[in-house]
Amino acid sequence: MLNKLGITVGNDTKAANAFMKVFPNFFEVQYQKPSEYIKEFWEKYKKLPDTNSNLNGKVFEYVLATLCIRENILPVYLSAKVAFVPNVVYDIMFYTSERGPICWSVKTSLRERYKQADLESIALKYVHRKALSYLITLDEKEANGVKNKIVSGDVIGLDNVIVATNPEFDELILELKEFVFSEPPTVKVIESNQIITKEKINNL
Repeated sequence: MLNKLGITVGNDTKAANAFMKVFPNFFEVQYQKPSEYIKEFWEKYKKLPDTNSNLNGKVFEYVLATLCIRENILPVYLSAKVAFVPNVVYDIMFYTSERGPICWSVKTSLRERYKQADLESIALKYVHRKALSYLITLDEKEANGVKNKIVSGDVIGLDNVIVATNPEFDELILELKEFVFSEPPTVKVIESNQIITKEKINNL
């Protein structure tokens, strides 16, 4: 199912298999709020054998992507590249009429990882000035520290750090639903009304 939806690419991976063990059909999962969907999955997932930090991050991305499907926040882009932002692959992205790109940097735990997310956000906003960038995590303790760094100006690219199992995540989803989502426009690298071509010269 994940492969057909484009959440995973190629053969089933360990992360995809782990996801399917917890939610064999995520469309059938009953929940009242988005944070409950995340919490229910993660509590069951933690009981699986053979989980590790590498697996956790990818599985968390799948959980968030499937939640976006359930909440009809579409289209959603995974492992996305943005024109004129070199050497950065964004975890989850959306495109809106009002703000352009909206980015979710997905980290189960933070420590120093927030610095990478901040740099990627700065790079995005250098090209798309109205873009929004959120760090989505499960690490409540570290999230509070990064929130303080945003307020103090030590972190300048991220708009907020959101703990996905807390009510603040529900508020974020409600805020996102206010936007008009669409596919991003095709970028025309150069535009001009005055174009000199070989054809024009040959036709003189």
